Order: sequence, then structure tokens, then C-alpha cells
Amino acid sequence: MIDLRSDTITQPTPEMREAMATAPVGDDVFGEDPTVNALEEQVAELLGKEAAVYMPTGTMTNQVSVRTHTQPGDEVFMAGNAHIYHYEGGAPSALSGVICKLLPEKRGIFTADDLELAISPDNPHFPAPRLVSVENTSNRGSGSIWPLQSIQEVEKMARKHGLKMHMDGARLWNASVATGISEKEYASYFDSISVCFSKGLGAPVGSALAGSAEFIHRARRFRKQFGGSMRQAGIIAAGALHALNHHRARLAEDNANAKMLAEGLSNLPGVELDPNLVETNIVIFNITSVSAPELEKRLREHEVLVLAVSATSIRGVTNLSISSEEIPQVIDAVRKCL
Repeated sequence: MIDLRSDTITQPTPEMREAMATAPVGDDVFGEDPTVNALEEQVAELLGKEAAVYMPTGTMTNQVSVRTHTQPGDEVFMAGNAHIYHYEGGAPSALSGVICKLLPEKRGIFTADDLELAISPDNPHFPAPRLVSVENTSNRGSGSIWPLQSIQEVEKMARKHGLKMHMDGARLWNASVATGISEKEYASYFDSISVCFSKGLGAPVGSALAGSAEFIHRARRFRKQFGGSMRQAGIIAAGALHALNHHRARLAEDNANAKMLAEGLSNLPGVELDPNLVETNIVIFNITSVSAPELEKRLREHEVLVLAVSATSIRGVTNLSISSEEIPQVIDAVRKCL
């Protein structure tokens, strides 16, 4: 199978398995796992923050960040298509008791003006505005990259109103490789940032949350409350550490393969797709001749796996397990199925 359903489907490389098998471990709850400690220190340094904490999933790092920044009844601002809102099980309300204010967006990107218009007045009738969340890259925005100027403008507006800034940077690595802008530069505009190791980097488990030492100290309490504290976690942290050190640069291959896929699909009758909008490793295209679930089914019969993300839209995500030689096979399978 050529599996384009997500970049979470990757398998550990032999070198990663070796690193995991030989990793020194300890009790992470006691702060005694040397591999976890090394990973957290490296992530904090890479992002220019004082500290970081390792967790099982990106959903947990995002939600621990929301809980750490807010109190129940507060308001959190994010794009209308944000992962935190759509794909994390209603966790902002269930775990933190906050209200999500969804902003108008274009491919996951909103403006400083959008933010200011949405901020409630300082009045006891309204929820207290507290946090702005930016998703870079935007999953439902087809892997779109936030322009640095847009981040700067949104951050300036947030600070004007006393709001904190969080980045859902699950695929920040892809954005950094595509633009040449360092992860540290992106992170400098945010109070907290979540990054994932089990997507493009290809590790089997884990994400990290970074911020100030005080913020991360408080975040560890909520990680414990949410059930995310682990014991000899160095075994899985070693996979993340290996990925961080060896797989970041190769994300350029995934981005290039996505561009090749988009350009090929855009030439097929019945496909609606502008390849110029594909910036990283996610390709979302509309189809007009059959339903998306039907095309997903037909492609499976041709040994290509994709996801129908709506009645008319298909998503394909290039990843560590996909070679450039397989991209023409995918394009040909879509042509046959249509």
C-alpha cells in the first residue's frame, strides 16, 4: 500500500529502533530519565525557551497549554478550522472549561483585525479574553504556512489586549524547512509552543510543550492531572530524539513530493486543485465526478490509501514512508479511479 492518510503512519527506521533499544532510562515522574531530560533540554534550546516537557500526544500538549494559561470561563481565540477545536474531542471545554472563539480564516490564517473584532469588552457579562492559538502549519488549511508578518501583527494585537500566545506547531518542522525561518524565530512570538515528533519526523510516540520555566513547572501539574506522566519513557523519547537530530532536514523531500503530487493531480479532469497553494506536505483536493468517500474506496482497491475529509474533498499527506517514485503511481491511480 502507498499510505497517504497521514504522516502519523510512519514506522521507526532501523536506526531509530536501535536508539530506542539502547536508551538509558529512569523514572520520568521523578525527573530521573536521562533520555527524556536530554530531549526536553534540546527542544527548549531549539525553540529558544527556558524549559520543555515531553508528553504522549500533541492533543495533550495543546490542552495542557490551554489549561496552564487559562481559568474556567476564559475565552480562547483560534482559527475557525483549528485542530484544537475540531480534532481534540471537545477538550478545551471538557478539561479547561474555556470558550473557543472561532475567527474567520483563509486556509487557517486570521488577521490582527479579525482578532481585535472578536475580543469581548472588559465587562462581567462576557467571558474574559485570555489566549490566542495559532496553528502552523494549518492541517485543515492544506498545510499552509503562517507568514511571519502575520504572526507579528497578531502577536502585537494580542499583547495590546493582555493576551497570551500559544502555537500549535505540530508540523512547525515542515514550515521551517520550507521557509528557511528557524523554529526559534517562529517560537519567539509565543508564550508556549507545542511540537510533534510522531508526524513528519517519524518517531512512534510523543510531543513536547515548551515555554518559560515557570510555565512548564505549572504545566507538569496538569500533565499529571490529564494522565500524561510516564515512567521509563526514555525508550520512546529516544525515538523522538533520534528523529529530531536526523529527520528534520529530510522533510524537504516530503514537501517536494507533495508539490509533485499536487501538480500531477491538478491536470486531471474532475480534480479541483491549485498546486501553488501547496506549501508543505498536505494536499487537499476537490473532486466533481464522484463522492470523496467513493474515490477513497476505489483508491484502496488500487493500493493507495487517502482520507475523505468531506463529501467532496480528499486529503493526501506525504511522509517518511513515501518515495518520489511512488508519486506518479498515485496520480495514475486517481486518474483510473475517476
